[in-house]
Amino acid sequence: MLQPLIYDIGAPGRIGVNLPPSDVPEAEMPVDLLREDLPLPEVGEVQVVRHFVKLSHLNYSIDKGLYPLGSCTMKYNPKINEDAARLPGLAQLHPLIEETGAQGALYLMHELQRWLGEISGFDAVSLTPAAGAQGEFAGILMIRNYHLDKGDGQRDIILVPNSAHGTNPATVTMAGMRVHELPSNEQGNVDLDALREACQGEMRDRIAGMMITVPSTLGLFESTILEVIDAVHDAGGLMYMDGANMNALMAVVKPGELGFDVMHYNLHKTFSTPHGGGGPGSGAVGVNEKLRDYLPGPIVDVVDEADESGAPLYGFVMPEKSIGRMKAFHGNFGMHLRAYAYIRVYGDSGIRDVTRYAVLNANYLRAKLMNTYKLPYPRYCGHELVLEGHFDDVEEVHALDISKRLMDYGFHPPTNYFPLIVPEALLIEPTETEVKEDLDEFVEAMEKIAEEARSEPDLLLNAPHTAPVRRLDEVLAVKQLVLCCAPALPAAGE
Repeated sequence: MLQPLIYDIGAPGRIGVNLPPSDVPEAEMPVDLLREDLPLPEVGEVQVVRHFVKLSHLNYSIDKGLYPLGSCTMKYNPKINEDAARLPGLAQLHPLIEETGAQGALYLMHELQRWLGEISGFDAVSLTPAAGAQGEFAGILMIRNYHLDKGDGQRDIILVPNSAHGTNPATVTMAGMRVHELPSNEQGNVDLDALREACQGEMRDRIAGMMITVPSTLGLFESTILEVIDAVHDAGGLMYMDGANMNALMAVVKPGELGFDVMHYNLHKTFSTPHGGGGPGSGAVGVNEKLRDYLPGPIVDVVDEADESGAPLYGFVMPEKSIGRMKAFHGNFGMHLRAYAYIRVYGDSGIRDVTRYAVLNANYLRAKLMNTYKLPYPRYCGHELVLEGHFDDVEEVHALDISKRLMDYGFHPPTNYFPLIVPEALLIEPTETEVKEDLDEFVEAMEKIAEEARSEPDLLLNAPHTAPVRRLDEVLAVKQLVLCCAPALPAAGE
């Protein structure tokens, strides 16, 4: 059972707030906006506070424990970033203020553009996309417009590996282009034979580019990535890198120097700005010289020489062949502030350590669990690892059962059933801030669950046992949404 609803503890005469006298003239409320009956609970302040504090305790967050959602990079959000984002001169800045009155904010955005370009090896960056998927969309639109400008309007095919993020093929379709899926080989890399066949065959002149994630969603660095890039470039296509997994590359590998033409960054993954629950996100996009003029705008640049104080004047500019705006105003500025603070605090050596520890933690879990769970690709991994969440001698236990049981041990489950090419996939990403003791506790829980699967499988099949509600029928939940409070939800099968 869930806790009693606030609607259930209300009683006539209880008051939670005393409003100050009105300092504006009273006005008649339009009759058509009034309800005849609005049964709001009458509760005291302490009841309201307790209600929402109890609800907050039911939520799992990175502040409470390990959050190993693979591919999501649910990393700790340093509190200093939040302090920076709440500075009055920045947090309360109106987006329509004159540029001369926002020079501090514009300088910050200009520096962040420059730093992101330096970290990734790209020549120019736009901060405007509001999320990773929107950054992807911007990247593919730039590739499309680049080919159209060259008179290659027939180039409408984007190559996408079968280990890609699900947003990749969706983005291609939204841009009015076609997806050609490429298989992976036994090492988890893109099958080079299949790639070369596509790039040298009948579709050669239709290839606009390729989208690929490095490391892939298998948690593996593409060991043949230079050959992949060369094959696509030789066919006249451009290379798009999905930057969702940059937490494994920062200050170690620069995608622009590998030969990528465009990449989006997830500021809400790699650079610690908080995400989940629908946002906020930030999907900045970086490009090389080929695509600089196509960037979504506006971007921040120096628009006038230094004034008497020696400071240049910053302003918004639209690139010459820009694909246009991706959203209102100039991107999610609060996310820019947090990312700026994160990079500023860590610096070059600190950013490199973030990558080193993220990769170290993932490989520690891989080494500890590879003898308990099947490792589909027995290689060193990047910042995340994928395991198969089933056992040959216990057919009825699946990845979902393992994840539900993890909740009883106090851990958020890893990503389930993704990537799709791994049966019963468990995609685990510990991030860089987890210490050995926490990782060992997670390993111990996973090992106990493997033992339980064989000795008491019902413990897994009926898990979780300690959560506020029992296992839900997730298919029914999608079909019969409950969009308001309810005292209890039925368990699966009820």
